Amino acid sequence: MKAGKRDVANNGTRLDTSTSGTTGTSNRPGQVLQWNFFIGGHLSASVPVRLVERTTAGQLLWMETGTPMWRTALPRGTTHLRDIAPHERPAEGYPVVPGRWPMGNALFYQPTGAAHSVLWLFGRRQKFRGWYVNLERRLHHGDAIDIADHELDLNVAPDRTWRWKDEQSFAEKTGHPAYWTAEEAVAIRSEGDAVARLAEAGTFPFDGSWCDFRPPSAWTTPPRPAKPRRSLL
Repeated sequence: MKAGKRDVANNGTRLDTSTSGTTGTSNRPGQVLQWNFFIGGHLSASVPVRLVERTTAGQLLWMETGTPMWRTALPRGTTHLRDIAPHERPAEGYPVVPGRWPMGNALFYQPTGAAHSVLWLFGRRQKFRGWYVNLERRLHHGDAIDIADHELDLNVAPDRTWRWKDEQSFAEKTGHPAYWTAEEAVAIRSEGDAVARLAEAGTFPFDGSWCDFRPPSAWTTPPRPAKPRRSLL
């Protein structure tokens, strides 16, 4: 591990994948996994990512801008799957087409057993731009990581000030059978509140570690993976 980096578990304990529920079949840094992102039960994107580190506390993944991926083929005039009401989507799901990951480079922290991920966002020349907290439910299938998005997220600036994102959309989706109940919405928001407290306290993952992360020079951009086996979660 590079100098100045902190182990995900903060204690150096490595994960025994034979007994843990964490995704993946090995702990090999650079291993390619498949990150599948679902909205309202429908696949939105399937992107290959590389394993940076895995411990008993969780795992770190690297996603590179421009990575070959699969994306949902949306109807003309639609920019995002979340803007299509569930009753207007085909029952069998949308087809997928080749694409490239359009967002910037990001380091993902997926805490074991938690309902969120924390992303370190990087801009040009790998300059750290802040954190993004994605509230979600994760399902692991070998090397595949299926993400059921919870819509409500947090933006955390480098100075650790934070704000909610997509509150109105989260409220509008609450109670719909394709998303979450009012009771589940309370739990989702509570998860976000707990992560916000970590940011305010400046504790991991908001303690400054990994902000200068650079992927090993030997890592190449992963190739487009096999077409996702399913478009519905």
